[in-house]
Parts: sequence; structure tokens; C-alpha cells
Amino acid sequence: MSPTDPNEPLPTTPIGTGPSAPGGPTQWGGPAAPPPAWGGGGGWGPTPPSMPPPPPPRRDRLAVAIVAFIFGGLFLVFFGFLVLAYSVVKGEGPAIATGPRVAIIEVKGPIGTGAGGADADRILKQLRKVAQDDGLKAVVVRIDSPGGAVAPSQELHDEVKKLAQKKTVVCSMGNLAASGGFYVAVACPKVVAEPGTLTGSIGVITQFPKVKGLLERWDVKMETVKSGALKDAGNPFADMSAEERAYWQSLIDRVYGQFVRAVAQGRGLEEAAVRKFADGRVITGEEAKELKLVDALGNFYDAVELAKQEAKLSGEPHLVYPADERGRFLEQLMGSAAGAAADAVASRLRAEATAAQEPGVYFLAR
Repeated sequence: MSPTDPNEPLPTTPIGTGPSAPGGPTQWGGPAAPPPAWGGGGGWGPTPPSMPPPPPPRRDRLAVAIVAFIFGGLFLVFFGFLVLAYSVVKGEGPAIATGPRVAIIEVKGPIGTGAGGADADRILKQLRKVAQDDGLKAVVVRIDSPGGAVAPSQELHDEVKKLAQKKTVVCSMGNLAASGGFYVAVACPKVVAEPGTLTGSIGVITQFPKVKGLLERWDVKMETVKSGALKDAGNPFADMSAEERAYWQSLIDRVYGQFVRAVAQGRGLEEAAVRKFADGRVITGEEAKELKLVDALGNFYDAVELAKQEAKLSGEPHLVYPADERGRFLEQLMGSAAGAAADAVASRLRAEATAAQEPGVYFLAR
């Protein structure tokens, strides 16, 4: 066929073997060009992905499972040991203890009802439970409280007094056992305090916020409809009348007389002698001993030893604390100082807010 014949087929060359193929000779007879690199600009596309590593053999996964099981078991054993240690320390493991059992009842924080501070309802249950336990011969009431509401303080006083008729009861004063805290303490036949313990504060107080002037500034008035002249005595939206002040003073005086009488009876003193220092003043444990308000100076363990001696027990005492019903297991177990400090601050603020907002009378140290 003629080279110019349009019907003549074009010559064919297999791909990769022609003169322009990579590695082949050029049409000018020069040396062959090197083939383009993978992923370069030669148009051959990206580098093919490498194959993923094969999955680990089943025996490796089995080994990991065995190790995890062992460590999990060790953790459970360790946690169980902590629970056992906690139960022994808190007096819930009597089978392990060998010495005489001495119950510890704690009155910590402002005395009242409800969560926070020294919840009278909770402590009353603890006192009654101890009274029913024939295996407990001695009780130490540990008090660290500024006092609180009148009725809850009196409830604790009366229940401790009943308990003292069945068992040996000793009070141990901590840093503060004042006002309502002192009211509870005098129910104990024996009282131990540190020389620097703050106690006393025999007295009664009530306070009412007065917001009448603040409301008048904004032209806000409060209208009151009442059944008697004293029904709203202490109303913060009105000035206190002379009749209302006399009414509240008589109420305070009556409750104050109850306080003085409880101290005189508990400590074997004359009421007239108690009134000489029952003006609300706070005194130290050392002064309290001089005034015959405490029996001995010492710490908590001195009080425990005194309780053991008074109950005629022998051997190293095993301290029995009631189970905590407030869900603070981990805090008590780990000894969280931060949690304890926060609780103390919150309790104090709660007591101040209560005394300032709720009508009532208080055995509260100021």
C-alpha cells in the first residue's frame, strides 16, 4: 500500500515497547529515560497503600485477659481489706476486737435537725441504740459544738441523762463545747476538757432582722392581719413594740432559767452560784474546772480511759463508733481533711443563717 493511502492501517506498537516507552530507546536514538517514580509527576498515581499488620494471635489476647483478671481480683481483695479495716475501726467488727467495747457518740457542729452539723434526730437514734446494746458498758460523748437550737439541745441532754442511768457515760470536750454543747455536756456524770477548750456561754439568744427602712425606701409596705397583738411579735417589717419586747424577754428569761437549772442539777451546784457566771461569757476548760463545771483536764483518750475505769473494765478498749448514715464512707475512710474543713465551714454558716432568719431561741455561742 502507498504510505499516503488513507485505507492503509496505522502501525501499532504494544504499550511499554515503543520508542517513547519508559526505559526504551528514544526516537532519536539516545539513551533511554528512567521510568517516573510512583506518586511523582509522571502521571502514575499515588503510592499504593501498604497492607495492614496482621491481627495479634489469639494467645496474646488471652494473656491480656488473664492479667486484667488478676489485677481486678487484687483490687477487690484490697478494697475488701479496706472495708474490713473500716468496720473494725468504726466498731462494726466485734468478732475481731478482743478488748472491752466503749461506744463513742459524736456531737459535732451546730445542734439542730436535718442534714449538716449535729443532727439531733440522728444522734438520738444512736444514743437509744447504744442503750439497748448489753455488750456496751461505757460511753464517751465527744462534743465539739457551739450549740444551736434550744429544743434539740434539750432532747440530747435528756437522752444522755437517761443513758447515764444504764451505763457509764463520760463527756469529752473538744475545741468548743459552748452554750447548747455545754447543755448536753452537763448531762454526763463525768466531764473531761482540755485546758484551752472553749466552753460555758450559758445563755439564750434570739434575733430578728429589721427590713422596714429598706422597704420604705422603695415604697413597699406590708399589711398584716392577725388574731392577737403578739401573733406577729418579731415581725421584720414593723418596729417592735414595748409589749412585744417584754413578751420576748420573758420567753428568753424562762428558757434561760431552764439552762441554769440543768447546769446546777448536772454539776451539783446551787442555781445562785451558777447565775454568777451564767451571763453568756465563754470560759476556758481550765476556768471551767475551777468552777467545778468539768471534772478533769485531758484529751479524748483520757476520757476513754476514765470511762473504762468508771465501768470497771480491763484491757485495751475497743472504740465503737455508730455507722455513719450520711453516706460519707470514703471521706471517713480516707480521712479527707478538706471535706471535714468544708463541712465545718458550711455548718457554721448554716447555724448563722438559721439564727438570723428563722424565728426561735438558741443556745448558741457568739
